[in-house]
Amino acid sequence: MSRRSVDINGQHWSVSTTGRVTQYSRDEIGLLFSRTVGDHREERVTRFSPLGARSSELAIAELGDGQLKDLFARSQPSWTAAETGYRS
Repeated sequence: MSRRSVDINGQHWSVSTTGRVTQYSRDEIGLLFSRTVGDHREERVTRFSPLGARSSELAIAELGDGQLKDLFARSQPSWTAAETGYRS
């Protein structure tokens, strides 16, 4: 699984694919933003449609930091997302 990292508002977030395949297959890829502070793990989830590569690993590698920050701004908490099993 491809993994990236990005700093958002002074916080370090790890970015990876969710691994969940939607009905749109390679036309839509889920991203998982996660960070750990002490014993607490925070996760946020979003989806995006890649413009270049359709492979999830290549598509996430093609995203710039600005694009990751925009996707983070549109992400939802893990407890509202099927990709994380609605866990907090």
